[in-house]
Amino acid sequence: MSLKLRLTIMNFLQFFIWGAWLITIGAYWFQHKQWSGTSFGAIFSTMGISALFMPALMGVVADKWINAEKLYGLLHLAGAAMLFMVPTVNDPHTMFWVMLATMICYMPTISLAIAVAYNAIKREGLDVVRDYPPIRVWGTVGFIAALWTTSLLKLETSPGQFYIASAASLVLGLYAFTLPPCLPTLGNAPARSLVDVLGLSSFRLFRDRNMAVFFMFAMLLGAALQLTNAYGDTFLHDFANVNAYKDTLAVKYPAIIMSISQISETLFILTIPFFLRRFGIKTVMTISMLAWFLRFGLFAYGNPGSGLWMIVLSCIVYGMAFDFFNISGSLFVEQQADPRIRASAQGLFMLMTNGIGAVLGSAISGWMIDRWFTDAAGAKDWQGIWTTFALYSLAMAVAFVPLFKHRHDPHKTVPAHGAADLGNP
Repeated sequence: MSLKLRLTIMNFLQFFIWGAWLITIGAYWFQHKQWSGTSFGAIFSTMGISALFMPALMGVVADKWINAEKLYGLLHLAGAAMLFMVPTVNDPHTMFWVMLATMICYMPTISLAIAVAYNAIKREGLDVVRDYPPIRVWGTVGFIAALWTTSLLKLETSPGQFYIASAASLVLGLYAFTLPPCLPTLGNAPARSLVDVLGLSSFRLFRDRNMAVFFMFAMLLGAALQLTNAYGDTFLHDFANVNAYKDTLAVKYPAIIMSISQISETLFILTIPFFLRRFGIKTVMTISMLAWFLRFGLFAYGNPGSGLWMIVLSCIVYGMAFDFFNISGSLFVEQQADPRIRASAQGLFMLMTNGIGAVLGSAISGWMIDRWFTDAAGAKDWQGIWTTFALYSLAMAVAFVPLFKHRHDPHKTVPAHGAADLGNP
């Protein structure tokens, strides 16, 4: 089996697990369990809380003590067990801890999958910027396949979505042990300081002003991503309360409509090598922020009837909004970081986006929506919510351009291959 096919299978299963429940857990929460919105906000924050420390911590473990692909497999096996337990929980307080444990297992696997893939690609003498996006696109295909499976089997409000995710996690956990070895690179290196001893070398990236600005805006973009994950499906479900829209396709199968976002991802991922090489990370990130502005702005004025085209266009724009900061960001970090701390650096990127950014996005947006955009009967002013999010994204773009002073070199590639780069002693 070719290397690209092996990594394709890994990426497909990685995001199939997430896609089986991430977009539809809100419907399960409110319609099946009939639990409160406040507790839902806490549950959704478990992704951010776990990403605050687990990706960076597991990146350190992979860089210093254990092969990244083996650690990756162990985490997925543990995650499979936790996902299997989710449907058995009958109160929101216990659910918080079960979901936190589930996310502690899952969130670090995203950055570990990137580290494993980058290492394997470079071992083959391939170009990461050119060859990784066509592999990563199959992760998005996996996410779409899971969404459609959950929706077409009418499991959007059912515990069955977690059993599907659990089975996929079990398969990937076992499959991970067959992946190309990604050896620790810092295990035999002499530690020069307490930072080195603790494996926190990746935080030195903040010493570079441009990298510090990059990570700060990655955090702010991570908050934007959390907003769309948390409220997109719930937004469409709420139209079921409007007689004019309750029988429309978007209300009956909201997960399928939302999957247009992931279909769009598959197309924009393939454009990343061109945009990164031609325009550089600054332009690509700015485009991402403007795309988030359009994503939320179109949601603000769309509806499942005559305004369905706005919702569909918003989902199409999402592909650019997500890929141009998430995938491009990880490639930029790979280019800038010392190859010996590749897993730790990817963990740091995950910490800023899906950790701090996600927690802030969940906490602030939840408070804001309850305080300013929810009436006494519990109805939400979705137009006001999405307009506010759109203005937030526009403000990011306006601030980013003068603050991020990175100069694009179209001839620069990932660091040259070598013993340390490939994980050899």
